[in-house]
Amino acid sequence: MHILIAALHRPSKPTGVCRHAANLAQCLADTKEVTKVTLIVGAWQKHYFKTFFNSKKINLIEIDIENSALARNMWFLFGLPKLANRLLPDLVYMSFPFPFVRTLFSSPVISTIHDLYPYEKPEVFGYPNAIFNRLFLKQCITNSDGLVCVSKSTANSLKLYFPNLHLRKLVTVIYNYVSLEGLKSNSSIHLPISDRDSFLLSIAQHRSNKNINLAIQAFWLLIKNKYLKNTTKLVIVGNNGPETEKIQQLINRLSLQELVLLLDSIEDNELCWLYQNCEMFIAPSSQEGFCLPLAEAMHFSCKIVCSDIPIFREIGSFNCTYFDLQGDPVKNLSQAMINALEKPLSQTAKDLRFSKSDVAARYLKFYAAIARKSPLRVGILQRVQTSFVKLSTDNQNQSTSKVKKFNQ
Repeated sequence: MHILIAALHRPSKPTGVCRHAANLAQCLADTKEVTKVTLIVGAWQKHYFKTFFNSKKINLIEIDIENSALARNMWFLFGLPKLANRLLPDLVYMSFPFPFVRTLFSSPVISTIHDLYPYEKPEVFGYPNAIFNRLFLKQCITNSDGLVCVSKSTANSLKLYFPNLHLRKLVTVIYNYVSLEGLKSNSSIHLPISDRDSFLLSIAQHRSNKNINLAIQAFWLLIKNKYLKNTTKLVIVGNNGPETEKIQQLINRLSLQELVLLLDSIEDNELCWLYQNCEMFIAPSSQEGFCLPLAEAMHFSCKIVCSDIPIFREIGSFNCTYFDLQGDPVKNLSQAMINALEKPLSQTAKDLRFSKSDVAARYLKFYAAIARKSPLRVGILQRVQTSFVKLSTDNQNQSTSKVKKFNQ
């Protein structure tokens, strides 16, 4: 199989969408059944993606256009189908919703739905951007042959705003693949923190739904009341956004310039080091589609404090400490942080929902379902069905082996 993944995106630094696309490419390329993965990125994104892969199956194509909304959307509408029809992949996979004309593609098109923010939380984008984001999302949902939701919570939101969609289109839920396993941890000289420092960690773009200000206020309260040492730091990793100015103003107002570190571009091995060395991971969001950092923090057995919202209950484990966003959220979060700090550190079992084998098997099963409904690519169905049967058998044998070993 040849899969084309479109990941051309505005940010020049890694975001959740970029990492989702990179993880998926690596996940599929590591299977015997996928012979080639073509990953399309913007020229301004090439540094991150070039350093990410070690598979010869992945062909990285850089698109050198102006990084503007107009140029990107015009390329999605006309440049992408032209390139796809020249490369003739078995499937075209959109790593996030953007506008396209279905009739211009000769291959089936699948799109990832990360969230329904344009409908549920339009203030994340601001106006008039929210209007265009809603139009693009609706157009992408309508034109795709199939949709992959990154969580059950996202699928429920999709059903709420598009109630008849499931009757005429294939929709599935496939979690993101967590891929930091095997990376060599490295603090390097780029991080303004060392293994001698005590720090808390939060990973989020500077958007209103991420509640970064809430994390800063709770952190300040614990410093003030001496629950944390006055040398403890709060490291926030995430790209600038609509809330950046407010965040910086709050840091200045609370005189936390030396304690709150805003990082917007780090390597994956540095991120791995932050997970492994933080005292606590904080996810105070009011709304999320999946939250890859939470899954990664669980992978590294971090002490975790997160808001009590449906997606975090879905993704999180019983080891997470949840807090209520209602009432006094600053007090609620600070108390949850105290409770988490007092808990003994426990090793979290690997969550197979985010494993390479499970994610690959689910995608291949969905590809087979898409192929049954699409007359465009005659050979894809047989190849995908064969691949899925093999992967399912391998997974079952692996699970049986683990059960036997446990019983012994």
